[in-house]
Amino acid sequence: MTTIATPPAQADRRPARAVPRPIPFTRLMAVELRKCFDTRAGFWLMASIGIVALLATVAVLLWAPDSEQTYSTFATTLGFPMTIILPMVAVLSVTSEWTQRSGLTTFTLVPRRGRVIGAKAAVAVGIAIVSMLLAALIGVGGTIIGSAILGIDPSWDIGVVDLTNIVIGQVLGMLVGFMLGVVIRAAAPAIVAYFVYAFVLPTLTELLASTQDWFDEVRPWVDFNYAQSALFNGSLSATEWSHLAVTGAVWLAAPLALGLWSLMRSEVK
Repeated sequence: MTTIATPPAQADRRPARAVPRPIPFTRLMAVELRKCFDTRAGFWLMASIGIVALLATVAVLLWAPDSEQTYSTFATTLGFPMTIILPMVAVLSVTSEWTQRSGLTTFTLVPRRGRVIGAKAAVAVGIAIVSMLLAALIGVGGTIIGSAILGIDPSWDIGVVDLTNIVIGQVLGMLVGFMLGVVIRAAAPAIVAYFVYAFVLPTLTELLASTQDWFDEVRPWVDFNYAQSALFNGSLSATEWSHLAVTGAVWLAAPLALGLWSLMRSEVK
């Protein structure tokens, strides 16, 4: 009895398919940065950072007293609108995947959601740092112009350490917006939640601290807004850094971790 050898199947003779290279993280960051400018709302939100900085500088030059024409005045005036605009950028960068229903496409092209969220976080932090550096430069110009108009020497009453602390404070504020976007994943509720956190909650805690001595003593350890405010008031002591670390872990790190855990497992429609 003879054995007839059968040829290998057609599929066995085909060359192995090459494994595609993963999308570089820098390309993901470039895509997420472009998303911030793609829509009309996103474009004007980003443009408002420079516009508001210029308007605030002009307002200080026109209406601030002569004794207040200092760099700290410009820095404080420029910093306040940034605390509102920057977190909105972070909120919209996360919630756009759900509110604009682009998440299914995004996470199909990049199945590892952590890489996409990481790119969004990196872009948000980068925008915060660049925006604050831009505001700092505009503040320098305003200080020089104001001093030239008054005929006095420029007053540089904020050092590098103080300016670095202000940038850290703004980055933390933006990360709070990012955290709310991750946890809530809807633009309008996340924005409302940020305004409650940034403006309503501090008023309530201030009222409670003024009427209850026990809360006034523990407030630095439980109030993240209060701990953050130290960054805008000069150099921090070791105790103030401890306050910031503890409250940040409770109000920022823990909710962000839970939000990321839920986001990685939620169904995208």
